[in-house]
Amino acid sequence: MWHIPLLFFFIAFVFSMLGMGGSQIYIPILFWSGLDFKTQAIPLGMLLNVVNSSSATFTYWRKKLIDLKLGLLFGITMLVFAPLGAYFSKIVPTKFLIFVFALFTFISATLMWIGWQPDSRMTGKGKTWLGLLGGSGLGFLAGLIGRGGGSFVVPLLYMAGIDAKAAAATSALAVTFSGMSSFLSHIAIAAKPDWVLWGECVLAVFLGSQLGSNFMASRLKGKAVKKLFAVLLYLIAIVLIVKDIILK
Repeated sequence: MWHIPLLFFFIAFVFSMLGMGGSQIYIPILFWSGLDFKTQAIPLGMLLNVVNSSSATFTYWRKKLIDLKLGLLFGITMLVFAPLGAYFSKIVPTKFLIFVFALFTFISATLMWIGWQPDSRMTGKGKTWLGLLGGSGLGFLAGLIGRGGGSFVVPLLYMAGIDAKAAAATSALAVTFSGMSSFLSHIAIAAKPDWVLWGECVLAVFLGSQLGSNFMASRLKGKAVKKLFAVLLYLIAIVLIVKDIILK
């Protein structure tokens, strides 16, 4: 399975630039490669998610790109409200919510593509409320529909007036919190991990994340980050609508 670490290296390179962990890509690839979904693919995928986002977070922290207060508020509130959303998922119909999520994603992608942002900068108080309300809302909805909320942190921060590079960097910190929670909840059921494969994947993702985050911080322009994230959001919106609404 030498191809898996190599593939994950490139995935980590791209996702680290966007402030995302990449578990939504790692897990299906591991499953399609023959690993058991519950006891292998999910725990390893969530571990790689944490390695990617935490490695990128360290780089962005050194480059002074992270809004620590905002990132911590998002991370902690997403961590708290995701289990609450998962609890209510049994009694709330999710198709409509997925459609709303997909619509929000599509609108966010369009705004990032055209470069729209509010004219005024957020105050400290405004950032506090954004972190509390935005993080709790995204955490709850992510738990409700069974999706990670990382891909929605960046567009929300961007639409609130945060620079694209700072939004991606701050998202990496928030995603580390939510990813760690998911990893710890799944590692308990991991039976007999393939430690060689796990070690190779962790190393590949760490190296890819370091290269990707340093490339974004030092060489990539904010406009390029916006375009990359817009394309990714369009793809996510299409997958949500086709897979979870039309085909379900």
